[in-house]
Amino acid sequence: MKKRNAEKSNHKNDDSLLLNQNSITIEKKYLIQRLIAISKVQDLNILKKKITTLKGTISGSKKNPSKLFRKKENGSTIVLRKDVLLSELNQIIDSQTIERAKYYIERLENGIQNIKTGKINDINLLRWKEYDDILTDSLWIIKERDSSGAHLGWYWGNFIPQIPHQLMARYTKQGEWALDPFAGSGTTLIECRRCGRNGIGIELNPKTAQKAKASIEKEQNKYGIISEIIVGDSRTIDCKDALKKFGAPSVQLLILHPPYHDIIKFSDDRRDLSNTKDTEHFLTMFGNVIDNVAPSLDNERFCALVIGDKYSDGEWIPLGFYCMNEVMKRGFILKSIIVKNFDSTRAKRNQQELWRYRALAGGFYIFKHEYIMLFQKVKGHTRRDKIL
Repeated sequence: MKKRNAEKSNHKNDDSLLLNQNSITIEKKYLIQRLIAISKVQDLNILKKKITTLKGTISGSKKNPSKLFRKKENGSTIVLRKDVLLSELNQIIDSQTIERAKYYIERLENGIQNIKTGKINDINLLRWKEYDDILTDSLWIIKERDSSGAHLGWYWGNFIPQIPHQLMARYTKQGEWALDPFAGSGTTLIECRRCGRNGIGIELNPKTAQKAKASIEKEQNKYGIISEIIVGDSRTIDCKDALKKFGAPSVQLLILHPPYHDIIKFSDDRRDLSNTKDTEHFLTMFGNVIDNVAPSLDNERFCALVIGDKYSDGEWIPLGFYCMNEVMKRGFILKSIIVKNFDSTRAKRNQQELWRYRALAGGFYIFKHEYIMLFQKVKGHTRRDKIL
């Protein structure tokens, strides 16, 4: 994979993560010329007045937009977040010294002309302020499930689309590959289409897979990517062979959302992790899945585990941390643990008072969170059979 650190802005970048109703299309060369001319001013007050005039033009309070704005994108324009651009100009206006003002102008100019991305995503770090919709805290409070487009929420136990969306934005580049070995209703693959990532899902239940395929096909494929669900057992299916059929030697992101043991029974299939007889058996089968799919993931790339705990026979079972250990035994290091708010299940939604009574009587707390655990596959990292 080609390394991209600082590149000219004519390189195609994933600006789909930036665009919203507050975006404006600006004639890049003209804006740069204005900034360079202003940066040559030696008097701080005059410099601030010129920046204030530029700000007025951009905000729409001054007329004369013909040279600066364009209605459509072309090779000489750039799309910027208007609120962020105005904030940058305000920072220059608030500067206390000419040196600091010129520093902010140079930084703004650099962000407009160049692109600086890392190895694992398309986030332009020179314009990092524009990505305020990408979460970076370890506590995710998501008020409601995204139900737009093909996301219908018909499947028990499916996760909210915002999770794979956030993961792909942080840990993949446009056109790369994600693998979901517990595909379910196809949430990950629907988001793959929206984000321009290729996706392969593995689903054990043929009926579920068929319905998921239909849902995925309802989502617009504006990037022309591949999104395919394969029916099979994630413990034994030949992932490398499946990827080769689509011309992909490997994947760049694993998203694991297994059953939370026996909380929801998904089928009568003995190969289904929701039918395992006890926690130890569940962890063994889950470990088998990781053993099978992990070789398809490139070194230094990321694996996300979405999992919750369970309560059984008066005891809290830390299923999430048990599963975390299974991943860490297999050549992965832990990068983050995210706690996400968890809405009530369908079974509990109409029995909230009953569950509150049970909690008060039984001395436990009602589950309101789940985990998103992030791991990185490390080359040469030895297997550790015991963590805890």
